Amino acid sequence: MYIPKYQITNRILKNIGTIEACKEIIDNAPLLPYYEREFQKDALTRTVHFGTHIEGNELNLTQAEKILEGTDVPARDRDIQEVINYRKVMDFVSEIQSENAKITEEIIKKIHKMTVWKILPPDKCGEYRKTQVVIKNSKTGEVSFRPPMAIAIPLQINDLLVFINSLENKEIHPVLRGGIVHYELVRIHPFLDGNGRVARALSSLILFLDGYDIRRFFSLEEYFDSDAPKYYEALQSVGKAEGNLTSWLEYFSLGLAIELSKIKDKVEKISIDAKLKEKLGGKPIMLSDRQLKIIEYIQKTGYLQNKAFPSLFPMVSEDTILNELKLFLKTGLLKSRE
Repeated sequence: MYIPKYQITNRILKNIGTIEACKEIIDNAPLLPYYEREFQKDALTRTVHFGTHIEGNELNLTQAEKILEGTDVPARDRDIQEVINYRKVMDFVSEIQSENAKITEEIIKKIHKMTVWKILPPDKCGEYRKTQVVIKNSKTGEVSFRPPMAIAIPLQINDLLVFINSLENKEIHPVLRGGIVHYELVRIHPFLDGNGRVARALSSLILFLDGYDIRRFFSLEEYFDSDAPKYYEALQSVGKAEGNLTSWLEYFSLGLAIELSKIKDKVEKISIDAKLKEKLGGKPIMLSDRQLKIIEYIQKTGYLQNKAFPSLFPMVSEDTILNELKLFLKTGLLKSRE
């Protein structure tokens, strides 16, 4: 049975404290639907781009974004396919909603198959490697890591799955569980190619299932790719510490703390909750769908004119829309130019 070795240090506690504080704000921020979609779209684009870029993909962020939008981009076929594949992987991860969902060997293999589809031969997609491999330093050629023998992969994956699905281990904080699973999948290195992407996707899945999807606003991949040597150094620190994950978990939790802090700041800047509560004497408010759409429109354009009513609300009378505006005019949230 797999039992991870690590210590809860002051750094880890500080990082998790930051994560929890940011999570509380982000999860409860009453964002408009437009901004919710934009945050999720941005996080997905960054996840797909940086998650493949760290593996050598030559596309830039703008090119990756265009590919995700269905626009043709002149680039290597492999680079384009990697982006398309990883988008499908992250969609798959997001679709597994139930917190009681059990992660299985089939799920891990499916993530891999989607990751390397049309990149590896079909018989290598979603299948464990049959040969021994070594990880070398690209600059020096020195062997930096020797994964387990191929024959040991099924047993070690099974041990990892027992760890993931154990009720006892679910008491471990989700951020630590995500980091542990990320490292262990990389260490086992079960596939010929795509192990890093599978590990990062599986780590995200752990967080999502444990209630830490945080509205799917974040991307750890950008943190990893921003200093790739440091990322690999953090992974290799476990082997140098005879299997102790502490240093890696400090690095992993810091990344999520940094990413969520950035998201929190953005959310606070555009959240309408504080402004509404201030106008209403601190009282919460429930807005109708039309009222939300009105604020969304004004947030984007800066104003609302009567002539825009038909395009915003087809088949709705002007009197009905003006009635929706009464709350905003009454509280002073909006002002009439009449």
